[in-house]
Amino acid sequence: MNQEVSSFIENLNQQWKIEICNQLRELVHKSIPDVEERIQYKKPHFLKNGKFAAVISPSKDAIAFMIMNTTKLEVPKDFEGPAERKWLKIHEGASPDYDLLSRLLVQASSTL
Repeated sequence: MNQEVSSFIENLNQQWKIEICNQLRELVHKSIPDVEERIQYKKPHFLKNGKFAAVISPSKDAIAFMIMNTTKLEVPKDFEGPAERKWLKIHEGASPDYDLLSRLLVQASSTL
């Protein structure tokens, strides 16, 4: 685990954001063996074989979890973004389907 990423998450201004980001981070590490994490463009990025696999992007009222390399995936309608990357906005009080996110992440990263 990268200390910069840990500090980034710990310094978020709301407890629910910290909890969601920690859960997403753990999900990425479980879903992609040997994933590399770092702060890039001022947010946590996760790489497999040097290629972007996922991004956690906090905003004022949500956490966006972006999965890269999604062109060939069937992604649910509640995801946003262009064909090559999709994100799910998670708001306070929401309960994202972590199993679904993990399956999508595994599929998307399998060709990286």
